[in-house]
Amino acid sequence: MSDIGARLDRIHSVGGCVVRAAYSAFAALYLLVSLVAAARATSGVAANLWMVLVAAVANIAAVSGRLVPWAAAAGTLSAFTTLYLGMAVRPHFNAPSLFAEIGGLLIVIARVVWKARREQLVPLTFLLGTAVLAIPLRWAVFGAVLYSAPLGITVAIALGIGLYLRALDARRSRSLAAARRDERLELARDLHDFVAHHVTGIVVQAQAARFAAQAGAGQSPEQLDTMFGGIEKAGTEALTSMRRMVGLLRDAQNVNAPDGEAVADGGATTRPVGDLAQLRALVEGFAHPPAALTLAPGLGPLPPEVVASAHRVVQEALTNIRKHAADAATVRVTLARIGGDVEVAVRDDGRGRGRRLPSGGFGLPGLAERVGALGGRLRAGPRPEGGWEVVAWLPAGGTPGREC
Repeated sequence: MSDIGARLDRIHSVGGCVVRAAYSAFAALYLLVSLVAAARATSGVAANLWMVLVAAVANIAAVSGRLVPWAAAAGTLSAFTTLYLGMAVRPHFNAPSLFAEIGGLLIVIARVVWKARREQLVPLTFLLGTAVLAIPLRWAVFGAVLYSAPLGITVAIALGIGLYLRALDARRSRSLAAARRDERLELARDLHDFVAHHVTGIVVQAQAARFAAQAGAGQSPEQLDTMFGGIEKAGTEALTSMRRMVGLLRDAQNVNAPDGEAVADGGATTRPVGDLAQLRALVEGFAHPPAALTLAPGLGPLPPEVVASAHRVVQEALTNIRKHAADAATVRVTLARIGGDVEVAVRDDGRGRGRRLPSGGFGLPGLAERVGALGGRLRAGPRPEGGWEVVAWLPAGGTPGREC
């Protein structure tokens, strides 16, 4: 999983906590003043104190992490308070807690429309909206006629804010899901090519053995062992790649997914099996700023899906450098063995100055999806000494051998 996503989640979480704390402090101070005013009132003390309690529940619902139960409690309590006070008490219109209650309920309406599940959205919104619009009935029917229209406008604004935020979340979720699905499908097509490559090798070696047997040419035990060993290795690699491909396709082509149906790319062409030559060509073609590729000694032969994923990591990182770090002077691309993994790193010394081209914002999440599908992990973030780095650890298996 990308560290970028985790870091953004932490920033959003901290920002939300700060906003909630600030609002809670303001609401608590206002309710304290309302409580003092209610206690000093010459009449209707009990009714005013009760309305302070209702306002407190509404504001707790506005900041609570358990939105649905608190929203239901606030809406129900406000509605029954209106029913009781309007029929039995008729309090004086001098309760400052009223504004805290209305404000809290409006925030709850916006949060419910934004965050609540679909089956809870309509009943909760109806309850809360009705509670807000009915508040003037606590004093007189004329008050309801006079104040319900302005309250209706505020309820409509709260509904609009909630719907807008809900639409933003839904659009981002669809875009992120589409980016991940496209990355899975691209990897699945790559794995198809790898399986075809391995199976072709198996067929060729089997045909060579049959041809030699039909020609009457005797095979030594060493030759047979080498031939069958190659067939066994190619078959094992093909099964491994096929297992990954089936898992990806099962997830990517789920037509019942809420983010939409996966559409096959009819124009896609079969790409050659990944190799380091394509990676060298990619890095050599990146000239502004100049990039250098370093392959660590003892890298050894790599599975084709690992090489293809390394190519994808480098490609996305270089694209981001071109978009967001035009002031970088150097770019270093390295591949090295770290235990059983291959570390692919792209580091630059840019400060983010210069041109900043627009970006869709889903390249790194899609890349993290691809790396995670192979059992690896991805990190992207600033370097302590300055600049930016994208580092992926891809499981290569086996032991280092000759240098590629």
